[in-house]
Amino acid sequence: MHGLDCAEEVSLIRSRLDRFPGLRSLSFDVVRGKMVASFDAQQVQPLQIQNAVSETGLRCEPWRELDEAPASFFARNGKLLLASVSGVSTLAAMVWQGLTTGNLIASLFAHEHAGHHMEWPVVLLCVVAIAAGSYFVVPKASYSFRRLQPDMNALVVVSVMGAAYLGEWIEGATLSFLFALAALLESFSLARARKAVTALMEVSPGEASVVHHDHEHKTPVESVQVGSTVRVRPGERIPCDGEVVSGNSDVNQAMITGESAPVWKAAGDTVYAGTMNGDGVLDLRTTKQAGDTTLARIIRMVEGVQHRRAPSEQFVEKFSRYYTPAMMLLATAVSVIPPAFFGGNWGDWFYQGMVILLISCPCALVISTPVSIVAALASAARHGVLIKGGAYLEEAGRLKVVAFDKTGVLTTGEPVVRSMTPLNGYREEEVLGRLAALESHSGHPLARAVLRHARERGVQPLPVSNYLTLQGKGAEGEVAGQKFWVGSLRLMKERGLDPKELAGKLDKKPGTVVALGTDREVWALVTLEDPVRPEAPESLRLLRQAGIERIVMLTGDNRATAEAVAEQAGVDEVFPDLLPSDKSDTVANLIRKHHKVAMVGDGVNDAQAMANSTVGIAVGVSSLDVVLETADVVLMAHGLKKLPFLLRHARNTVGVIKENVALALVLKAAFLLLAFFGLATLWMAVAGDMGATLLVTFNSLRLLRVEED
Repeated sequence: MHGLDCAEEVSLIRSRLDRFPGLRSLSFDVVRGKMVASFDAQQVQPLQIQNAVSETGLRCEPWRELDEAPASFFARNGKLLLASVSGVSTLAAMVWQGLTTGNLIASLFAHEHAGHHMEWPVVLLCVVAIAAGSYFVVPKASYSFRRLQPDMNALVVVSVMGAAYLGEWIEGATLSFLFALAALLESFSLARARKAVTALMEVSPGEASVVHHDHEHKTPVESVQVGSTVRVRPGERIPCDGEVVSGNSDVNQAMITGESAPVWKAAGDTVYAGTMNGDGVLDLRTTKQAGDTTLARIIRMVEGVQHRRAPSEQFVEKFSRYYTPAMMLLATAVSVIPPAFFGGNWGDWFYQGMVILLISCPCALVISTPVSIVAALASAARHGVLIKGGAYLEEAGRLKVVAFDKTGVLTTGEPVVRSMTPLNGYREEEVLGRLAALESHSGHPLARAVLRHARERGVQPLPVSNYLTLQGKGAEGEVAGQKFWVGSLRLMKERGLDPKELAGKLDKKPGTVVALGTDREVWALVTLEDPVRPEAPESLRLLRQAGIERIVMLTGDNRATAEAVAEQAGVDEVFPDLLPSDKSDTVANLIRKHHKVAMVGDGVNDAQAMANSTVGIAVGVSSLDVVLETADVVLMAHGLKKLPFLLRHARNTVGVIKENVALALVLKAAFLLLAFFGLATLWMAVAGDMGATLLVTFNSLRLLRVEED
């Protein structure tokens, strides 16, 4: 689908195809520019549907997957090319006119009815600018006239024609360029979303090793049947959702469940497509088709996110449904009624009617929102807050509830040693030397935390020999002539040592416990935790000051761990033990209750909930580009400290947009009143339009000077 950039164009197509003979249903994926039509082949053919769509000014063709031949150069770059031609031509016309008059600024205002002193090259440049800028607008305007429902596209075309008739070529060229630029920005926004979908698809491997009796062979993932046995080797991504039938291994499934540490998988455990296998070999029985995996559902959720215009832009579009025909009727009335009924001069009153059309030119009204948004987005970017469009900026200004992921968002995402308890009379230094010796051979996040702890205390790992990884439990080896093991309390129990006897020695706070010992005794207990970010409590307090009514936390971790983090950070409510679909459902429930809800996360496991939220916010730079592409807002610098700034900035922007819209409409109304009584001149029309444009622009640029508290 070429030109499908927003919900307005979806509505345009629906209005044309509504009650189309033989057409059963329509669905749209705006992110990928895709329309799916279900129809009766006995009553209608695909070519008829394509022709009907082309009547709206859009164009569609049979769907092509991403790996097929790319679209034509113009289909991919047409909007950029035409907007560039329109902008360059408009600027050139302004400069030429300024050079010939001796004053560029004066040349823009020194207009005379039917007597323009404008060189033919200036007119030619303006014609080129108008033709390029209006290329995509004219077909839509034509269709709106045929439906007898003139819209903003129609008013733009009529205003440009009126400006040309009155000799206001530069004014018409400028208006055409602004609309071409708006269409280009919409296309860029959709291109980012399409890139996100592509990145998600690349997370899951394309092939699976399917086992048949005593041999295995590579099979495309989409061809793997439910119930097949698939083998996953160390370091490979799991290709399908399934259940482990043999083998055991650590699996990093943070991208799906959000758990901060790899999870031990053995026979009977569930695994998810796209997650990363650890050191062991797993044989799993597939439980879902490739198109129905947890990751596939996340992809569909992201694909289904509709491109949203800023609410104030939607207001302008709705307003134009009444404004456009009203202005046309008013211009017609002013042109006809006085000479027809009161003896006025037809030429003079036709001139006044065209002045009204020029005054009604929606330039100031149209740019009242985008200029504010561009200024606000630029200012936010300088403060380390990347906002991907006006819709999300405005929505951020109306938020009531903020939902946080735990791991890597409210916490650092990297475990640290909270406490170390040497036992049986051993000193901390000798315990740390042996513990670091075993952990130095492991890449596990808990092992890295222990090694950092040892370095901070100046303890170097002792030499180790006969090192052996105990899958999912820990490791063992000989240190200083003695055999040691390190691992979980489960491993301690297997070595004949009862963890219950050490219950009084354990840290009472929730955390992960690692033990070090020999076959005869336990040397030490180490408690690790994923600590709360230092800035989290203050950031959440400032969020409440900024007007947030409720702060909640969604996590895949257990309730005890989640509530401990919530207490430290200042969270109002906790939702633990959640998978991505559970997070998404929880966000949906919050939206039904509170209407405006943000989801703050940092992983693919949060993408589904982000897509379902009012505003999806990513904290920091993730290892997967899709996280940054899926989020509507990305906090690049200082993490959570930027959230209160985002809310204040967004609410200030909404206020400025309202001021601009009101200012533009009041000025238009004042000049229209003068024109109705025949007192308006072309000078006034130009001054009113340009003056309103300059006023809303300068008001919007105030947003560039915003500072953090």
